[in-house]
Amino acid sequence: MDFNELLQTVLTFALPVIFSITLHEAAHGYAAKYFGDNTAQMLGRITLNPIKHIDPIGTIAMPLILYFATSGAFVFGYAKPVPVRFGALNNPKRDMIWVAFAGPFSNLVQAFLWLCLMIILKGIGIEEEFFLKMASAGVMVNLVMFALNLFPLPPLDGGRILIGLLPMNLAVALSKVEPWGFFIIIALLYLNIVDKIWMTPVMQASWSFLQLLATPLQIIF
Repeated sequence: MDFNELLQTVLTFALPVIFSITLHEAAHGYAAKYFGDNTAQMLGRITLNPIKHIDPIGTIAMPLILYFATSGAFVFGYAKPVPVRFGALNNPKRDMIWVAFAGPFSNLVQAFLWLCLMIILKGIGIEEEFFLKMASAGVMVNLVMFALNLFPLPPLDGGRILIGLLPMNLAVALSKVEPWGFFIIIALLYLNIVDKIWMTPVMQASWSFLQLLATPLQIIF
């Protein structure tokens, strides 16, 4: 990939990625506040300022290094997690589910909004390739974040949701995986296991659901 192509790719994905990360983390903080923990609010993390959520290593350095090291075949990154004191929630085990789900849900909503934008742009005859590619990237980025974050292994949101749903003895056992979860996830992603058993089916189902929701808009335009 030459420099011009790389620059175009970066510009196309920049806005969708920034929004997806920012709203995802802010949603966690807002949900935590709603259910009784104001830690994120006190630390200024319930904000749409992307700088507050960007991790220099996980959001910038790691994705770039992996991108160039694998010629674009494998990219992984993460944002600065919003601090949540689960013990401060009104009902820690139950409310943990909603706080964890708030982030991926924000990505599903964003994917739908980007899809609506794409439909409207095409419907009113705008054929500017850059905007259409950005809208398409917005759908894809947010569906990826929705599916990946719901993978049922801590520290991902899906793992925390599963901990909240399981009986206490099983929940405690699963929570002990968290210190190693990050490394397990990277290994499973690199080996393409997560993609086959989780990402592809969840993204396909989510895409079908969003298309169904957008049917009235499709008819109008």
